[in-house]
Amino acid sequence: MHQVCYCRRLGEEYQSTTAATYVIQQKVSSAMNAKRLLIASVLLFASCSPSKRETQPLVLAATIKDIMDSMIDPSGDFMFDAVAEIADANGITKKAPHTDEEWKEVRNRAFILFEGANLLMMEGRKVASPDDKSKFPQVELQPDEIQKLIDGDRLTFLRRAHRLQDAATMALKATDARDPTALFHSIEQIDRACENCHLRYWYPKDSTALSEAKKNGVFEE
Repeated sequence: MHQVCYCRRLGEEYQSTTAATYVIQQKVSSAMNAKRLLIASVLLFASCSPSKRETQPLVLAATIKDIMDSMIDPSGDFMFDAVAEIADANGITKKAPHTDEEWKEVRNRAFILFEGANLLMMEGRKVASPDDKSKFPQVELQPDEIQKLIDGDRLTFLRRAHRLQDAATMALKATDARDPTALFHSIEQIDRACENCHLRYWYPKDSTALSEAKKNGVFEE
């Protein structure tokens, strides 16, 4: 009787030990599978990370001159014409956007000025095509001379481009508020930013334009 009980206890202990071992093995196996899954996930994430996707360099098709001619100059001219005080024999007439569509168009142009400045600041952007030449060399720099100025002091070029963005931001806030007076002041700042950049890089030899800018308090070093 005692021997049977002893054997039964041994069998139960063996079964218990075997079950415990099985549970431990299952836990170890699950942990290993989870570890493998984690490693695979990390490798998959790394393969899809931005550093992998962005290995292809951006292609810059347009020059600074192209961006100025196609985006910034037309948008600036549009905004200069959007708000004005016209003095004539009948007195002073104020021109400003009135309808939703008019305000929307001014806002779109302000966005073009802001984002156009980003395009101007992109590293590697050339001033002009190799065959482009100045139309008025007596007062204007040649493209290769402008390129040397920008490359020689790129931080100053970036600072001047940011001034255009600051002025465009003022215009965006004015359009959101439908405030003609604020829009007028923002356009004054856009004109100031543009003229100072032109006096620095485009026509620094134009003594008349430089003198006029200094007289009107527009010129900035």
